[in-house]
Amino acid sequence: MRERKPRTDGGRDAGDGRGNAIEASGVELTYADGTEAVRGIDLAVPKGEFFGFLGPNGAGKTTTIKTFATLLAPTGGSITVNGYDVRSESRRVRETIGYMAQETSVDEELTARENIRFAARAYGVPKSERADRIDELLDLVDLADVGDKRAGEFSGGMKKRLDAATALVHSPPLVFLDEPTTGLDPKARNRLWEYFERINERGTTLFLTTQYLEEADQLCDRISVILDGEIVATGSPMELKRRVGGEILDVEIAGDPGDTDDPRERAAEIARTGDVFGADADVAVTDDGVTVTSERARQHGTDLLVALRDAGITVTGFNIRAPTLDDVFLAITGEELDSEDRSAERGDVTGPEVTAE
Repeated sequence: MRERKPRTDGGRDAGDGRGNAIEASGVELTYADGTEAVRGIDLAVPKGEFFGFLGPNGAGKTTTIKTFATLLAPTGGSITVNGYDVRSESRRVRETIGYMAQETSVDEELTARENIRFAARAYGVPKSERADRIDELLDLVDLADVGDKRAGEFSGGMKKRLDAATALVHSPPLVFLDEPTTGLDPKARNRLWEYFERINERGTTLFLTTQYLEEADQLCDRISVILDGEIVATGSPMELKRRVGGEILDVEIAGDPGDTDDPRERAAEIARTGDVFGADADVAVTDDGVTVTSERARQHGTDLLVALRDAGITVTGFNIRAPTLDDVFLAITGEELDSEDRSAERGDVTGPEVTAE
């Protein structure tokens, strides 16, 4: 995991006083059919930060990012981006941002170099600077060796990186990334992560929406968790993990969950009512057994094993670990990402690669 940049006040950029790339207050967006997609969002993103917006499908991530990028007009509240009002100064906002949507926008009939050249013209990059800028971007996204190949011959990951290069062609100080790695295999996703880290280290502010917990943990300085159009938590990955309250004890238990006398339920009752962990422990039944979240999980985990053995319950696995963002999301929202989202995060969802990366 990369080293986090220090943040001292959560609202202003630490150290140089340059202020915020994004300031949003009371932002709302209600569609014509009455659907409340965004409900009263307050947010400040310091310049130079790698900020994450984490939530499941339908939580309001894309709608929010589109209001920031002037692609949708908010129905309430105020937003300034790079110091410009998104309503009255939308053109100035667009001149100072890059936007990478979920679906790539590259022209597959053009080469990588031609795609970037077209974007450079569209964004008004001076003609005298275009050649150097194109070469710089091709090198930055590791496409210099295939710069003169048609984009239609590229793999999904290569197209994503080319799309990112076109979003950065005018050197915007802020880039919006709307679920940029959805559908990519693990190798392509990691390559894109490296690119995002590289441009952030050069000073670019990045605003990432994602449903991948691992992605947010790896990349982001701070994260806001959004659910049903509302922000329910904000903090660094470490700060959010501390909210879980202790370490996680996972216990796998033998037996058929369909039995009338479910051994998992019996184990959970022993963990809850015994004097091993105390009243602060959070106990949950899982598919394989039970989990216990407690400040005393490491200290007294073996005591639970003894209690389960004495009750005639067979333990087949035992692990103590630090909380993950998965645990955070469950603790904060009471929900887990659905099976499709979780399998994608583990790298189980892949697509065909046209050419090697």
